[in-house]
Amino acid sequence: MVNLLVEIGNTAVKAAWAEGAVLGRTVRYQGEKVLDFIISLADKQLPLVMAVVSVRDLSQEEQDTLKKYCQYLLVMDPSHPDMLSSYGIPDYLSYDRGASLVAARHMFKGKSCTVFDLGTTLTVDYLDASGRYNGGNISVGCRTRFKALNRYSRALPLVDTPEDVVFPGNSVQSSIESGIISGIMFEIDGYIRSNPENVVIFTGGDAIYFAKRMKNSIFVVCNLGLLGLAIITDEYVKKNIQ
Repeated sequence: MVNLLVEIGNTAVKAAWAEGAVLGRTVRYQGEKVLDFIISLADKQLPLVMAVVSVRDLSQEEQDTLKKYCQYLLVMDPSHPDMLSSYGIPDYLSYDRGASLVAARHMFKGKSCTVFDLGTTLTVDYLDASGRYNGGNISVGCRTRFKALNRYSRALPLVDTPEDVVFPGNSVQSSIESGIISGIMFEIDGYIRSNPENVVIFTGGDAIYFAKRMKNSIFVVCNLGLLGLAIITDEYVKKNIQ
């Protein structure tokens, strides 16, 4: 039977069907009716395991509802730290971030990695060649920077992420665009130069946008968190169900 994987992030929900550790079709939802969205997927085909990784706690009522639409419910949120800790992932990391590290470790076994998640936040995590977690950083994501600049500087407009960047800027708008995009590029470049031997992986909503602007060799895995969730779910099935 297939499993349903759900990743609840800060601004959107991603879901995918998986057979074993192989991902199928991925769908994205951005709205307030998250539970209804998940149910609409599970109602079409009862999954063996519904695995949910979330940046927020799922209430007991939400969990009880989801259990009606699967044979087994696997939840990884701040209230369920045991699953990721068994993979050597510290419990202070968000669970979508932890799932991405499980995937990176699986994909690049035997290689040290620098994993960038470019979304609402910009996170940078390090794995050594043995797969051990070596720490990471959290910064402000691209769109969040544009919004913050507008919110805290009354004279500056809210600017959209540009397709092309003028460097240096020659107007208020292009200066904002260049300042934020170039700043993130310099930030990424500094991390890469600090560990030049590492495999570099980009994931998150802005992964492709920034990968296109990099001169370095980059692996872009947009659904890294879902892939990690598929791996975790497949191992859970093998250990506890089959």
